Amino acid sequence: MNSFVTRSLTGIAIVVTITASVLAGMYTFIALLLIINLLALNEFYKLVAREQFHPGLKEGAFLSLVFFISMTLVLTNWFDWQILLINLISVAVIFIRELYRDSPVSLQNLALTFFGIAYITVPIIVFECIAFLPFKEGAYHPEIILGYFVLLWISDSGAYAVGSLVGKHKLFERISPKKTWEGSIGGAVLTFVAAYFISSIVKEVSLRDWFVMSLIVVVMGTYGDLFKSLLKRSANVKDAGNLLPGHGGFLDRFDSLIGSAPFVFGYLTIFRDSFS
Repeated sequence: MNSFVTRSLTGIAIVVTITASVLAGMYTFIALLLIINLLALNEFYKLVAREQFHPGLKEGAFLSLVFFISMTLVLTNWFDWQILLINLISVAVIFIRELYRDSPVSLQNLALTFFGIAYITVPIIVFECIAFLPFKEGAYHPEIILGYFVLLWISDSGAYAVGSLVGKHKLFERISPKKTWEGSIGGAVLTFVAAYFISSIVKEVSLRDWFVMSLIVVVMGTYGDLFKSLLKRSANVKDAGNLLPGHGGFLDRFDSLIGSAPFVFGYLTIFRDSFS
């Protein structure tokens, strides 16, 4: 089976799984994000691990779970915001745990452990928050999340297809030799077209806001992809993982989401035109 067919079949499976999880309800959506979070975090820690540096895989997974679950309990109205204070205790536990590790590079280990949380877990939690905007009685908005995913898919797939067909001018050759300006511009145009049609279906968010979200997805999603490529180049590997045939790992597949989610959340929280 050639790489294009493998990539296409995996892509279809990803789209079907995500769509079904989002539409099935908030708990399946939350479970999906938790899986993506833990698998992408694990891939990150393996990427940055070196002979002398050893980020805490178990410690990072523990801290990530506490962060994610505590925020979920607030978003779904199981607990008030005070439950988030447990995160402070969890952070202290990680520092104390490092005291008992016999390592000459404890500071570097801690830095990599916490950087994984900041890079992977925090953006995914922020993405989860978008599903519950504007935080009224734990209301879940699957249509907005699905629209967001469509923008991500169109942007990534459009850039890949256009770049493969007509791409000549390198976007950032030092880090990602295959990315081209033609691909990025083509993906952007297709994403804006998709936003127009999405706005006619998902009316909770205005057309203007869908266009701004598209711009953020195109720009910051690309930077998210480039940063992931920088990590892989530093680790001298082709893919962040191998769980998704034709796509690499979860970090390869969801780098655009990780790069764009904080900025989309910030925009919708502060500048949104309408959000019922």
